[in-house]
Amino acid sequence: VQLQASGGGLVQPGGSLRLSCAVSGGAFSTWHMGWFRQAPGKAREFVAGISRYGGTIYSSDSLKARFPISRDNAKNTVYLQMNNLKPEDTAVYHCAADQSQRIGVRSIASDYAYWGQGTLVTVSS
Repeated sequence: VQLQASGGGLVQPGGSLRLSCAVSGGAFSTWHMGWFRQAPGKAREFVAGISRYGGTIYSSDSLKARFPISRDNAKNTVYLQMNNLKPEDTAVYHCAADQSQRIGVRSIASDYAYWGQGTLVTVSS
């Protein structure tokens, strides 16, 4: 199983980016998917998750409004649309896959067996 994240870069505050995570080697449509981030000097934190059925969860109302998560099962890809970016959003963003048979997606990192290498998002003027 491989997860390949892309779409990061340098963006000014208020700008947008769309992260993609392409998954290969597994039954993507049956998995829950999540995005996590790790800022310099900080612990990894959950950002958003999407279940195999398309249900979504977010770590906060603010991220829910700014960072909608979606998936395209035909392309084996999960997306994170990042809008109105702020300097505090600067981090390495990782996608992850939960291949268990849990009914719903959760924010717990240990639920996710497979991880991508991460893509760096830098928000700065």
